[in-house]
Amino acid sequence: MSTIGIIGSGNIGSTLARLAVDAGHDVVIANSRGPQSLTGLVDELGPKARAASVTEAAEAGDLVVVTIPTGRVPDLPTEPLVGKVVIDTCNYYPERDGDIAVLDSHELTTSEFVQRHFAGARVVKAFNNIFAQDLAVLNRPAGAPDRTTLVIAGDDEGAERVVAEFIDSIGYDVLDIGSLADSWRVQRDQPAYAGAYSETGAPGAPRRMTPQDLQPLIEQADRSIR
Repeated sequence: MSTIGIIGSGNIGSTLARLAVDAGHDVVIANSRGPQSLTGLVDELGPKARAASVTEAAEAGDLVVVTIPTGRVPDLPTEPLVGKVVIDTCNYYPERDGDIAVLDSHELTTSEFVQRHFAGARVVKAFNNIFAQDLAVLNRPAGAPDRTTLVIAGDDEGAERVVAEFIDSIGYDVLDIGSLADSWRVQRDQPAYAGAYSETGAPGAPRRMTPQDLQPLIEQADRSIR
């Protein structure tokens, strides 16, 4: 199994840490507050997890998840991630992140913005369009008839394979929707955004989604709100 570096210990980061440990991966997790703030989470996760600095988590991970507010991505070190596969879970909320001109103008998708910062990394978009509460409970073993499909997008086929293998290991199938430029189709406010995985459109009412369920939602995406 791989070592998964996770930068960000919020809802998605902590959920992915639990799923990864349960699947047999080692986890090195970091946040902006320092390793001491993660003692409770690491104790809960057990011996396959440890807390570290952001740089240490980036260096340790065979695969690294960046799951922080988009506005803070430019603050992250880039050198430790050169050549690595990076999962970008970020979503852009100007009221939280501040105005980012290249996102407001649609010059870049959120994942292209992340890739621009981590120019030497191989970025794949994943996990941004599902509520953490639903992600925590919809996972199923390979071949299960009620397995749920998650979306990925990326520019590097090898990196996408690595991410797809990780997603499979934690209990999900994968639908590749294209390049990072195409990833706007699952950004906030689009039909395939987080509410698609919930019966009520709110977290905590999980709903299985297949490729056949997701594809029409992806095709309905509205470029004007990308």
